[in-house]
Amino acid sequence: MTEHFDLVIIGAGPAGEKGAAQAAYFGKKVCIVERAPKPGGAAVNTGTIPSKTLRETALYFSGLRQRGLYGIDYKVRPDISISDFMHRERTVVEAGWQLIDENLRRHGVTVVQGAAHFVDPRTVEVVRFKEEPRRITADVFLVATGSQPARPPEVPFDDTIIVDSDSLLRLAAIPRTMIVVGGGAVGCEYACTFAALGVRVTILNDRPRLLAQIDAEVSEALRADMTRRLGISVHNDATAESIAVENGLAVVKLADGRRLTAECLLYSAGRTGNTAGLALESAGVKTTARGYIAVDDCYRTSMPHVYAAGDVIGFPALASASMEQARVAMCHAFELKYKERVSHVLPYGVYTIPEVAMVGETEESARTKGISFVVGKAGFRTNPRGQIVGELDGFVKLLFRPEDLRLIGVSIIGEGASEIIHAGMACMMYEGTIDFFIQAVFGYPTLSDSYKYAAYDGLQRLSRRISGRTGLPKIG
Repeated sequence: MTEHFDLVIIGAGPAGEKGAAQAAYFGKKVCIVERAPKPGGAAVNTGTIPSKTLRETALYFSGLRQRGLYGIDYKVRPDISISDFMHRERTVVEAGWQLIDENLRRHGVTVVQGAAHFVDPRTVEVVRFKEEPRRITADVFLVATGSQPARPPEVPFDDTIIVDSDSLLRLAAIPRTMIVVGGGAVGCEYACTFAALGVRVTILNDRPRLLAQIDAEVSEALRADMTRRLGISVHNDATAESIAVENGLAVVKLADGRRLTAECLLYSAGRTGNTAGLALESAGVKTTARGYIAVDDCYRTSMPHVYAAGDVIGFPALASASMEQARVAMCHAFELKYKERVSHVLPYGVYTIPEVAMVGETEESARTKGISFVVGKAGFRTNPRGQIVGELDGFVKLLFRPEDLRLIGVSIIGEGASEIIHAGMACMMYEGTIDFFIQAVFGYPTLSDSYKYAAYDGLQRLSRRISGRTGLPKIG
Protein backbone atom coordinates (compact mmCIF):
# COMPACT_ATOMS: atom_id res chain seq x y z
CA MET A 1 0.00 0.00 0.00
CA THR A 2 1.28 3.46 -0.92
CA GLU A 3 0.72 6.36 1.47
CA HIS A 4 0.16 9.88 0.16
CA PHE A 5 1.10 13.22 1.73
CA ASP A 6 1.01 16.84 0.68
CA LEU A 7 4.72 17.02 1.48
CA VAL A 8 7.48 14.48 1.97
CA ILE A 9 10.80 15.72 3.36
CA ILE A 10 13.99 13.69 3.21
CA GLY A 11 16.26 14.62 6.12
CA ALA A 12 15.41 15.78 9.64
CA GLY A 13 18.18 18.33 10.14
CA PRO A 14 17.55 22.07 10.63
CA ALA A 15 16.13 22.57 7.12
CA GLY A 16 13.97 19.46 7.21
CA GLU A 17 12.54 20.12 10.66
CA LYS A 18 11.69 23.78 10.02
CA GLY A 19 10.32 23.08 6.53
CA ALA A 20 8.06 20.41 7.99
CA ALA A 21 6.83 22.67 10.77
CA GLN A 22 6.19 25.54 8.33
CA ALA A 23 4.02 23.45 6.01
CA ALA A 24 2.23 21.65 8.84
CA TYR A 25 1.46 24.98 10.53
CA PHE A 26 -0.58 25.90 7.47
CA GLY A 27 -2.52 22.63 7.54
CA LYS A 28 -0.49 20.48 5.16
CA LYS A 29 -0.16 16.74 5.68
CA VAL A 30 3.57 16.24 6.15
CA CYS A 31 5.90 13.24 6.38
CA ILE A 32 9.58 13.53 7.22
CA VAL A 33 11.98 10.65 6.53
CA GLU A 34 15.26 10.41 8.42
CA ARG A 35 17.94 7.79 7.77
CA ALA A 36 19.69 8.14 11.14
CA PRO A 37 18.20 6.75 14.36
CA LYS A 38 17.89 10.28 15.76
CA PRO A 39 16.91 13.60 14.17
CA GLY A 40 18.95 16.79 13.95
CA GLY A 41 21.37 16.06 11.13
CA ALA A 42 24.94 17.29 11.33
CA ALA A 43 23.84 20.39 13.23
CA VAL A 44 22.81 18.42 16.30
CA ASN A 45 24.71 15.16 15.96
CA THR A 46 28.15 15.82 14.51
CA GLY A 47 28.64 19.51 13.72
CA THR A 48 27.19 22.76 14.99
CA ILE A 49 25.91 21.85 18.45
CA PRO A 50 28.60 19.28 19.41
CA SER A 51 31.52 21.46 18.34
CA LYS A 52 30.22 24.51 20.19
CA THR A 53 29.45 22.43 23.29
CA LEU A 54 32.96 20.98 23.23
CA ARG A 55 34.32 24.52 22.97
CA GLU A 56 32.48 25.52 26.13
CA THR A 57 33.73 22.37 27.87
CA ALA A 58 37.30 23.19 26.86
CA LEU A 59 36.94 26.75 28.17
CA TYR A 60 35.64 25.41 31.47
CA PHE A 61 38.32 22.78 32.01
CA SER A 62 41.15 25.05 30.86
CA GLY A 63 40.15 28.09 32.92
CA LEU A 64 40.85 30.09 29.78
CA ARG A 65 37.97 32.49 30.44
CA GLN A 66 39.71 33.54 33.64
CA ARG A 67 42.85 34.60 31.76
CA GLY A 68 44.54 37.43 33.59
CA LEU A 69 41.62 37.97 35.99
CA TYR A 70 42.42 38.26 39.68
CA GLY A 71 45.91 36.89 39.11
CA ILE A 72 44.61 33.56 37.78
CA ASP A 73 46.77 32.03 35.06
CA TYR A 74 45.51 29.87 32.22
CA LYS A 75 46.21 26.23 33.07
CA VAL A 76 44.63 22.98 31.92
CA ARG A 77 43.28 20.77 34.69
CA PRO A 78 45.62 17.77 34.96
CA ASP A 79 42.90 15.21 35.74
CA ILE A 80 40.76 15.69 32.63
CA SER A 81 39.65 12.55 30.76
CA ILE A 82 37.87 11.99 27.47
CA SER A 83 34.68 11.10 29.35
CA ASP A 84 34.80 14.48 31.15
CA PHE A 85 35.28 16.17 27.84
CA MET A 86 32.37 14.45 26.08
CA HIS A 87 29.78 14.27 28.87
CA ARG A 88 28.32 17.73 28.36
CA GLU A 89 28.30 17.26 24.59
CA ARG A 90 26.16 14.13 24.92
CA THR A 91 23.73 15.87 27.30
CA VAL A 92 23.19 18.78 24.93
CA VAL A 93 22.78 16.52 21.88
CA GLU A 94 20.15 14.43 23.67
CA ALA A 95 18.29 17.61 24.61
CA GLY A 96 18.39 18.61 20.93
CA TRP A 97 16.80 15.29 19.92
CA GLN A 98 14.00 15.80 22.42
CA LEU A 99 13.27 19.36 21.28
CA ILE A 100 13.04 18.30 17.62
CA ASP A 101 10.79 15.34 18.45
CA GLU A 102 8.50 17.63 20.47
CA ASN A 103 8.34 20.20 17.68
CA LEU A 104 7.43 17.65 15.00
CA ARG A 105 4.87 15.98 17.27
CA ARG A 106 3.31 19.34 18.14
CA HIS A 107 2.84 20.09 14.44
CA GLY A 108 1.41 16.64 13.68
CA VAL A 109 4.25 15.62 11.36
CA THR A 110 4.55 11.92 10.53
CA VAL A 111 8.12 10.73 11.17
CA VAL A 112 9.49 7.70 9.32
CA GLN A 113 12.91 6.26 10.12
CA GLY A 114 14.79 4.73 7.22
CA ALA A 115 16.75 5.45 4.05
CA ALA A 116 14.68 7.04 1.29
CA HIS A 117 15.28 6.99 -2.45
CA PHE A 118 13.19 8.11 -5.39
CA VAL A 119 11.41 5.47 -7.44
CA ASP A 120 9.89 8.03 -9.80
CA PRO A 121 9.32 11.81 -9.66
CA ARG A 122 6.33 11.40 -7.30
CA THR A 123 7.32 8.39 -5.20
CA VAL A 124 9.99 7.55 -2.65
CA GLU A 125 10.73 4.17 -1.18
CA VAL A 126 11.91 3.94 2.42
CA VAL A 127 14.11 1.00 3.36
CA ARG A 128 14.76 -0.08 6.93
CA PHE A 129 16.60 -3.13 8.22
CA LYS A 130 14.32 -6.17 8.72
CA GLU A 131 11.25 -4.29 7.48
CA GLU A 132 9.39 -4.34 4.19
CA PRO A 133 10.12 -1.34 1.95
CA ARG A 134 7.57 1.44 2.37
CA ARG A 135 6.41 3.52 -0.59
CA ILE A 136 5.24 7.09 -0.08
CA THR A 137 3.92 9.56 -2.65
CA ALA A 138 3.55 13.32 -2.35
CA ASP A 139 2.54 16.45 -4.20
CA VAL A 140 5.72 18.20 -3.09
CA PHE A 141 9.14 16.95 -1.98
CA LEU A 142 11.86 18.74 -0.03
CA VAL A 143 15.37 17.26 -0.08
CA ALA A 144 17.23 18.41 3.04
CA THR A 145 19.89 15.76 3.49
CA GLY A 146 22.76 18.11 4.32
CA SER A 147 26.45 17.53 3.62
CA GLN A 148 29.36 15.49 4.92
CA PRO A 149 33.11 16.00 5.25
CA ALA A 150 35.04 15.48 2.03
CA ARG A 151 37.20 12.34 2.15
CA PRO A 152 39.62 12.41 -0.79
CA PRO A 153 40.85 8.92 -1.78
CA GLU A 154 44.48 9.92 -1.33
CA VAL A 155 43.95 10.64 2.38
CA PRO A 156 44.20 7.37 4.41
CA PHE A 157 41.34 7.90 6.85
CA ASP A 158 41.28 5.32 9.62
CA ASP A 159 39.08 7.36 12.01
CA THR A 160 41.64 6.84 14.76
CA ILE A 161 44.78 8.68 13.66
CA ILE A 162 43.49 10.31 10.45
CA VAL A 163 40.01 11.66 11.16
CA ASP A 164 37.42 14.03 9.75
CA SER A 165 35.13 16.32 11.75
CA ASP A 166 32.63 13.48 12.27
CA SER A 167 35.00 10.77 13.48
CA LEU A 168 36.96 13.28 15.58
CA LEU A 169 34.13 13.19 18.11
CA ARG A 170 34.68 9.46 18.57
CA LEU A 171 38.33 9.64 19.62
CA ALA A 172 39.09 7.29 22.50
CA ALA A 173 41.52 9.73 24.13
CA ILE A 174 42.67 13.31 23.82
CA PRO A 175 45.87 13.32 21.75
CA ARG A 176 48.95 15.21 22.85
CA THR A 177 49.63 16.56 19.35
CA MET A 178 47.34 17.32 16.42
CA ILE A 179 47.67 18.53 12.85
CA VAL A 180 44.65 20.27 11.33
CA VAL A 181 44.58 20.36 7.55
CA GLY A 182 42.35 23.25 6.51
CA GLY A 183 42.04 26.83 7.69
CA GLY A 184 38.27 27.17 7.40
CA ALA A 185 35.66 27.46 10.14
CA VAL A 186 35.61 23.77 11.14
CA GLY A 187 39.39 23.42 11.24
CA CYS A 188 39.93 26.64 13.19
CA GLU A 189 37.18 25.88 15.71
CA TYR A 190 38.48 22.42 16.54
CA ALA A 191 42.08 23.64 16.56
CA CYS A 192 41.17 26.17 19.25
CA THR A 193 39.10 23.70 21.27
CA PHE A 194 41.86 21.09 21.48
CA ALA A 195 44.60 23.67 21.98
CA ALA A 196 42.64 25.01 24.97
CA LEU A 197 42.96 21.53 26.49
CA GLY A 198 46.72 21.57 26.15
CA VAL A 199 47.02 19.73 22.84
CA ARG A 200 49.90 21.02 20.71
CA VAL A 201 48.11 21.97 17.48
CA THR A 202 49.48 22.82 14.04
CA ILE A 203 47.22 24.24 11.31
CA LEU A 204 48.14 23.69 7.66
CA ASN A 205 46.20 26.16 5.53
CA ASP A 206 46.65 26.22 1.77
CA ARG A 207 45.37 29.82 1.55
CA PRO A 208 47.15 33.08 2.41
CA ARG A 209 45.13 33.56 5.59
CA LEU A 210 42.72 31.81 7.93
CA LEU A 211 38.98 32.10 7.28
CA ALA A 212 39.44 33.66 3.87
CA GLN A 213 35.87 35.01 3.75
CA ILE A 214 36.22 37.25 6.81
CA ASP A 215 37.87 40.68 7.08
CA ALA A 216 41.66 40.38 6.64
CA GLU A 217 42.38 42.48 9.73
CA VAL A 218 40.15 40.24 11.82
CA SER A 219 41.73 37.14 10.32
CA GLU A 220 45.20 38.37 11.27
CA ALA A 221 44.04 39.30 14.77
CA LEU A 222 42.62 35.81 15.18
CA ARG A 223 45.84 34.19 13.97
CA ALA A 224 47.89 36.30 16.39
CA ASP A 225 45.56 35.47 19.29
CA MET A 226 45.53 31.75 18.50
CA THR A 227 49.32 31.75 18.38
CA ARG A 228 49.93 33.88 21.46
CA ARG A 229 47.17 32.66 23.75
CA LEU A 230 46.79 29.02 22.69
CA GLY A 231 50.21 28.22 21.27
CA ILE A 232 48.79 27.08 17.91
CA SER A 233 51.31 26.97 15.08
CA VAL A 234 49.68 28.37 11.93
CA HIS A 235 51.20 27.70 8.50
CA ASN A 236 49.47 29.65 5.73
CA ASP A 237 50.13 28.96 2.05
CA ALA A 238 51.09 25.45 3.13
CA THR A 239 50.14 22.57 0.82
CA ALA A 240 50.13 18.98 2.06
CA GLU A 241 51.67 16.89 -0.71
CA SER A 242 51.06 13.61 1.08
CA ILE A 243 49.42 12.31 4.24
CA ALA A 244 50.29 8.93 5.72
CA VAL A 245 50.32 6.89 8.92
CA GLU A 246 53.75 5.70 10.03
CA ASN A 247 54.54 3.95 13.33
CA GLY A 248 51.24 5.03 14.84
CA LEU A 249 51.64 8.71 13.89
CA ALA A 250 50.16 10.92 11.21
CA VAL A 251 52.86 12.14 8.83
CA VAL A 252 52.45 15.08 6.48
CA LYS A 253 54.94 16.02 3.79
CA LEU A 254 54.67 19.61 2.64
CA ALA A 255 55.37 21.00 -0.80
CA ASP A 256 58.46 22.79 0.53
CA GLY A 257 59.97 19.54 1.77
CA ARG A 258 59.09 19.84 5.45
CA ARG A 259 57.81 16.79 7.31
CA LEU A 260 55.36 17.12 10.24
CA THR A 261 54.11 14.41 12.60
CA ALA A 262 51.35 14.23 15.21
CA GLU A 263 49.32 11.69 17.15
CA CYS A 264 46.16 12.78 15.34
CA LEU A 265 45.39 14.55 12.06
CA LEU A 266 42.06 16.27 11.42
CA TYR A 267 41.36 16.66 7.71
CA SER A 268 38.82 19.48 7.27
CA ALA A 269 39.20 20.75 3.73
CA GLY A 270 35.78 20.86 2.14
CA ARG A 271 32.43 19.08 2.21
CA THR A 272 30.20 17.25 -0.26
CA GLY A 273 26.43 17.06 -0.63
CA ASN A 274 24.61 14.07 0.88
CA THR A 275 22.84 12.93 -2.28
CA ALA A 276 24.39 9.51 -2.90
CA GLY A 277 21.75 6.79 -2.67
CA LEU A 278 18.78 9.14 -3.15
CA ALA A 279 18.38 8.11 -6.80
CA LEU A 280 17.66 11.72 -7.69
CA GLU A 281 18.02 10.83 -11.35
CA SER A 282 14.77 8.87 -11.01
CA ALA A 283 13.08 12.14 -10.03
CA GLY A 284 14.77 14.12 -12.78
CA VAL A 285 16.78 16.19 -10.27
CA LYS A 286 20.27 17.28 -11.29
CA THR A 287 23.31 17.41 -9.01
CA THR A 288 26.84 18.78 -9.31
CA ALA A 289 30.06 16.78 -9.33
CA ARG A 290 30.33 17.38 -5.55
CA GLY A 291 26.83 16.08 -4.89
CA TYR A 292 25.11 19.43 -4.40
CA ILE A 293 21.66 20.16 -5.81
CA ALA A 294 21.13 23.21 -8.01
CA VAL A 295 18.09 25.33 -7.11
CA ASP A 296 16.50 28.60 -8.22
CA ASP A 297 15.62 31.60 -6.05
CA CYS A 298 12.57 29.74 -4.74
CA TYR A 299 14.66 26.63 -3.92
CA ARG A 300 13.06 24.62 -6.74
CA THR A 301 15.25 21.99 -8.34
CA SER A 302 15.20 21.01 -12.02
CA MET A 303 11.83 19.37 -11.23
CA PRO A 304 9.32 22.08 -10.18
CA HIS A 305 7.63 19.98 -7.47
CA VAL A 306 10.95 18.94 -5.87
CA TYR A 307 12.64 21.51 -3.63
CA ALA A 308 15.97 21.43 -1.82
CA ALA A 309 17.31 23.47 1.09
CA GLY A 310 20.18 23.54 3.55
CA ASP A 311 23.73 22.33 3.15
CA VAL A 312 22.73 19.99 0.32
CA ILE A 313 22.52 23.04 -1.99
CA GLY A 314 25.93 24.36 -0.91
CA PHE A 315 26.74 27.97 0.01
CA PRO A 316 26.25 29.46 2.57
CA ALA A 317 25.88 26.16 4.45
CA LEU A 318 24.78 27.76 7.71
CA ALA A 319 22.19 26.13 9.97
CA SER A 320 20.50 29.51 10.44
CA ALA A 321 20.20 30.07 6.68
CA SER A 322 19.15 26.44 6.10
CA MET A 323 16.11 26.84 8.34
CA GLU A 324 15.00 29.97 6.52
CA GLN A 325 15.61 28.43 3.11
CA ALA A 326 13.28 25.54 3.96
CA ARG A 327 10.59 27.85 5.30
CA VAL A 328 10.75 30.02 2.18
CA ALA A 329 10.75 26.93 -0.06
CA MET A 330 7.56 25.64 1.52
CA CYS A 331 5.87 29.01 1.25
CA HIS A 332 6.57 29.01 -2.48
CA ALA A 333 5.64 25.34 -2.90
CA PHE A 334 2.20 25.81 -1.36
CA GLU A 335 1.70 29.49 -2.30
CA LEU A 336 1.38 30.47 1.34
CA LYS A 337 2.23 34.18 0.79
CA TYR A 338 4.05 34.23 4.11
CA LYS A 339 7.80 34.33 3.47
CA GLU A 340 8.94 35.22 -0.02
CA ARG A 341 12.71 35.20 0.36
CA VAL A 342 15.59 34.62 2.74
CA SER A 343 17.07 37.83 4.10
CA HIS A 344 20.11 39.00 2.15
CA VAL A 345 21.68 40.08 5.44
CA LEU A 346 23.14 36.90 6.97
CA PRO A 347 25.22 36.93 10.16
CA TYR A 348 28.21 34.61 10.12
CA GLY A 349 29.90 33.45 13.31
CA VAL A 350 32.93 31.25 13.89
CA TYR A 351 33.33 29.79 17.38
CA THR A 352 37.08 29.96 17.61
CA ILE A 353 38.86 31.21 20.74
CA PRO A 354 38.22 34.11 20.56
CA GLU A 355 34.99 34.15 18.53
CA VAL A 356 34.74 36.07 15.29
CA ALA A 357 31.56 37.23 13.57
CA MET A 358 30.64 39.31 10.56
CA VAL A 359 27.71 40.55 8.53
CA GLY A 360 27.72 42.33 5.18
CA GLU A 361 30.84 43.60 3.48
CA THR A 362 34.48 43.39 4.52
CA GLU A 363 37.15 45.84 3.39
CA GLU A 364 38.27 43.34 0.77
CA SER A 365 34.81 42.56 -0.62
CA ALA A 366 33.87 46.26 -0.72
CA ARG A 367 37.02 47.08 -2.70
CA THR A 368 36.35 44.20 -5.11
CA LYS A 369 32.84 45.55 -5.73
CA GLY A 370 34.06 49.13 -6.09
CA ILE A 371 32.10 50.32 -3.03
CA SER A 372 33.43 53.44 -1.32
CA PHE A 373 33.58 53.06 2.47
CA VAL A 374 34.87 54.47 5.73
CA VAL A 375 36.01 52.33 8.69
CA GLY A 376 35.13 52.90 12.34
CA LYS A 377 36.70 50.79 15.12
CA ALA A 378 36.42 50.45 18.87
CA GLY A 379 38.48 48.04 20.96
CA PHE A 380 37.28 46.12 24.01
CA ARG A 381 40.39 47.26 25.88
CA THR A 382 38.78 50.70 26.33
CA ASN A 383 35.38 49.18 27.10
CA PRO A 384 34.50 48.79 30.83
CA ARG A 385 32.84 45.42 30.29
CA GLY A 386 35.89 44.31 28.34
CA GLN A 387 38.05 45.21 31.33
CA ILE A 388 35.72 43.42 33.73
CA VAL A 389 35.69 40.12 31.83
CA GLY A 390 39.29 40.35 30.66
CA GLU A 391 38.36 40.60 26.97
CA LEU A 392 41.03 43.13 26.03
CA ASP A 393 42.10 42.25 22.50
CA GLY A 394 38.73 42.17 20.76
CA PHE A 395 37.17 44.95 18.71
CA VAL A 396 34.13 46.03 16.71
CA LYS A 397 34.76 47.23 13.16
CA LEU A 398 32.14 49.08 11.11
CA LEU A 399 32.11 49.84 7.39
CA PHE A 400 29.80 52.58 6.14
CA ARG A 401 29.28 54.61 3.00
CA PRO A 402 30.69 58.14 3.19
CA GLU A 403 27.93 59.77 1.13
CA ASP A 404 25.01 58.80 3.39
CA LEU A 405 26.60 57.03 6.42
CA ARG A 406 24.69 53.81 5.59
CA LEU A 407 26.12 50.77 7.37
CA ILE A 408 27.36 48.14 4.92
CA GLY A 409 29.40 45.77 7.08
CA VAL A 410 30.32 44.77 10.61
CA SER A 411 33.18 42.55 11.77
CA ILE A 412 33.81 41.60 15.40
CA ILE A 413 36.48 39.58 17.18
CA GLY A 414 36.24 38.71 20.87
CA GLU A 415 34.22 36.61 23.27
CA GLY A 416 30.51 37.06 22.55
CA ALA A 417 31.09 38.25 18.98
CA SER A 418 28.45 35.85 17.63
CA GLU A 419 25.88 37.42 19.98
CA ILE A 420 26.56 41.13 19.59
CA ILE A 421 26.83 40.92 15.79
CA HIS A 422 23.03 41.00 15.64
CA ALA A 423 22.81 44.68 16.54
CA GLY A 424 24.74 45.47 13.37
CA MET A 425 22.69 42.95 11.42
CA ALA A 426 19.42 44.60 12.49
CA CYS A 427 20.71 48.04 11.50
CA MET A 428 21.76 46.77 8.06
CA MET A 429 18.54 44.85 7.48
CA TYR A 430 16.55 48.06 7.68
CA GLU A 431 19.13 50.04 5.69
CA GLY A 432 20.18 52.03 8.73
CA THR A 433 23.08 54.41 9.11
CA ILE A 434 25.73 54.59 11.80
CA ASP A 435 23.70 57.42 13.26
CA PHE A 436 21.62 54.65 14.83
CA PHE A 437 24.54 53.78 17.06
CA ILE A 438 25.19 57.46 17.84
CA GLN A 439 21.59 58.06 18.89
CA ALA A 440 20.86 54.74 20.61
CA VAL A 441 21.36 54.17 24.34
CA PHE A 442 23.31 50.99 25.06
CA GLY A 443 23.37 49.29 28.43
CA TYR A 444 26.42 50.09 30.58
CA PRO A 445 28.74 48.32 30.98
CA THR A 446 28.26 46.13 27.90
CA LEU A 447 30.45 45.04 25.02
CA SER A 448 27.66 46.18 22.69
CA ASP A 449 28.39 49.77 23.72
CA SER A 450 31.47 49.45 21.50
CA TYR A 451 29.18 50.00 18.51
CA LYS A 452 28.69 53.62 19.61
CA TYR A 453 32.40 54.33 19.89
CA ALA A 454 33.15 52.56 16.62
CA ALA A 455 30.60 54.89 15.01
CA TYR A 456 32.22 57.93 16.63
CA ASP A 457 35.60 56.75 15.39
CA GLY A 458 34.23 56.37 11.88
CA LEU A 459 32.82 59.91 11.92
CA GLN A 460 36.19 61.25 13.04
CA ARG A 461 37.89 59.49 10.14
CA LEU A 462 35.27 60.81 7.74
CA SER A 463 35.63 64.36 9.02
CA ARG A 464 39.39 64.17 8.43
CA ARG A 465 38.77 62.88 4.92
CA ILE A 466 36.17 65.50 3.97
CA SER A 467 37.11 68.91 5.31
CA GLY A 468 34.27 71.30 5.97
CA ARG A 469 31.56 68.64 6.22
CA THR A 470 28.70 69.92 8.38
CA GLY A 471 26.22 68.16 10.59
CA LEU A 472 28.70 65.73 12.14
CA PRO A 473 27.99 65.06 15.81
CA LYS A 474 30.61 65.95 18.37
CA ILE A 475 32.73 63.08 19.63
CA GLY A 476 31.53 61.83 23.02
